[in-house]
Amino acid sequence: MIWAMILAAGESKRMGKPKLLLPFSKTTIIETVVENVISSKVDKTVVVLGARRPQIKMKIKRFPVETTYNPRYRESMLSSVLQGMAVLPYPCEAVLVVLADQPSVQATVINSLIEAFRREKKGIIVPAWRKKRGHPFLIDLKYREEMKHLNPEIGLRELLHRHCDDVFEVRMPSPAILRDIDTAEDYDRETRKRK
Repeated sequence: MIWAMILAAGESKRMGKPKLLLPFSKTTIIETVVENVISSKVDKTVVVLGARRPQIKMKIKRFPVETTYNPRYRESMLSSVLQGMAVLPYPCEAVLVVLADQPSVQATVINSLIEAFRREKKGIIVPAWRKKRGHPFLIDLKYREEMKHLNPEIGLRELLHRHCDDVFEVRMPSPAILRDIDTAEDYDRETRKRK
């Protein structure tokens, strides 16, 4: 079983307002991301909440996803990853770590990562565009315990560095995997691309 973990706990400091609730396409950024994920071949999805928990939870209540709250969301992104890991069942085979501010990453991207995981038998599957790695990435849960001891300043990148021989890159046809929405300029760029 492969779970998706959507990290939606951030404070949107650089944006200056709750970016996940901003309009995107016909809904909002967070709804678009959830829709893309559940349209893929993942088996189940958990959304890790933090800042703006009530508003985000309300937006996604119509989707078949679980939610969990990270009370330490201000500390690091890794704290949200570990909160999400805590609710994954132990028969779970792998987790797809998804950033909630990447609404342009389509289900087809996720499916190609899952297919590569099945085919290549590598523990960490990352998307790449022109030799640059992006998100989301898929991690075999043989690394579950090790993830608890990563440096919060480095986060999951430390896992990729430690196990570079167990990483497989999937070439992507577009740079959407490199683009997240942190600023008003990022938001304008992504919304223009949707028109």
